[in-house]
Amino acid sequence: MTDDTRLRLRILFGSNAMLGPGKADLLDHIRETGSITAAGAAMGMSYKRAWGLVETLNATFREPVVTTARGGAKGGGAQLTETGVAVLDHYRRIEARLRAGSEADLASLRGLLADMAGQK
Repeated sequence: MTDDTRLRLRILFGSNAMLGPGKADLLDHIRETGSITAAGAAMGMSYKRAWGLVETLNATFREPVVTTARGGAKGGGAQLTETGVAVLDHYRRIEARLRAGSEADLASLRGLLADMAGQK
């Protein structure tokens, strides 16, 4: 995709569970930083919000997606489980396929847009 065009994938599992770009980004940041606090901060969200999303994700899937260790002499931290890695990898592959398969239609839609200079 070019310009400012973005696709945002939200996968709804029934009426209560959802996986979308925010949760996927949070998992990416946890994988990179090893910390829920750092992951939340990188996304401009509070620890409480980040922890709530992790709890929701852990409850959504059969196995936890993130495990945590309390702080102390060895330090705390968080990491993706095998399930967490699989969830994130599947989500990112679906996103990539959606993006790749939509280029022509997105270009056509962009061509139909009104002049949006200076508008949101």
